[in-house]
Amino acid sequence: MKHERINLWNPEEYTYPLACGFMPNIRTYFHEGSKPRPCILIVPGGGYTHCSEAEGEIVARTFYDFGWHCAVLTYTCNLLFMAPLKDQPLKDITRAMHILRRNREDWHIDPERIAVMGFSAGAHLAASLAEFKDRIHDPLYPDLSVMPNLLVLCYPVVTFGPLAHGNSIRALLGENASWQEKDAYSLEKHIPKDMCPVFIWQTMEDKSVPVENSYLMEMALRNRNIPFEHHVFTHGRHGLSVSTQQWEDCEYGDDPYTLEQCYAVLEQVKNGTLVPDDEAYANEMIFKFDHRKDPEMRDPLRVHDKDAAAWVNLCRAWLERNWD
Repeated sequence: MKHERINLWNPEEYTYPLACGFMPNIRTYFHEGSKPRPCILIVPGGGYTHCSEAEGEIVARTFYDFGWHCAVLTYTCNLLFMAPLKDQPLKDITRAMHILRRNREDWHIDPERIAVMGFSAGAHLAASLAEFKDRIHDPLYPDLSVMPNLLVLCYPVVTFGPLAHGNSIRALLGENASWQEKDAYSLEKHIPKDMCPVFIWQTMEDKSVPVENSYLMEMALRNRNIPFEHHVFTHGRHGLSVSTQQWEDCEYGDDPYTLEQCYAVLEQVKNGTLVPDDEAYANEMIFKFDHRKDPEMRDPLRVHDKDAAAWVNLCRAWLERNWD
């Protein structure tokens, strides 16, 4: 396996004020050999406050085992709600797609079979890449398309309207975003005519991102005659990832690299370099993320669901049908 970190930006290009030394990047899970293969860009969720380690390597290795290249995107987040992200995550994922397409020959990627798979807020970002493909101008790659060939949305944040996930709006747009700003990021209102086919799944019991988000996306796709497949499972909490025993046991991989920016931010809070707007909340995050370093960590509410786990094979079959 070719497993390496690739930074997305040169230092002078990246200006997010609370990066705290972090640089957005992709981690590759590429097969050896010269055979061109499909590639999946995996976008973890986390409410735009962090990139969840539960939706990174464990997902990449699952789809890698199907014979596909995978890459995990660690994009800019706003853990302490101190510096609204605006378009920075969209810039990150745009550059990531450009890098994959630019290096398609060297990395043996089939350029007609690149999918983007997002989870929760990461699904919002993944769909934003397809919907707002003309919003970001990247001068280094002016001629490369960022439209995925296929899009997979796992328990997606879709709307910034009444059924929104509040923290995603707060982290992305700030405390006092106008309705015009929220409307501009509501995915159901901006489906382009050339949108790629979409696979969606979610559970009815999701208490973090209401299942209606998925229905809003489904209706918007139908109205635009965009091909899609949509699965709603009865049981299962938010953030199920691949919903295996390994996920339930928090065995995501040896290196929680998707949390790099979070730990960098919290380290500066600890040493007094960064003064948070809300000290109590910052201390809560310090406890939460320090606890995640405990190898014995278990969440009693984290229970995998075998029915919802079927999404992996359903998605595999859908990808294969569409790529063929």
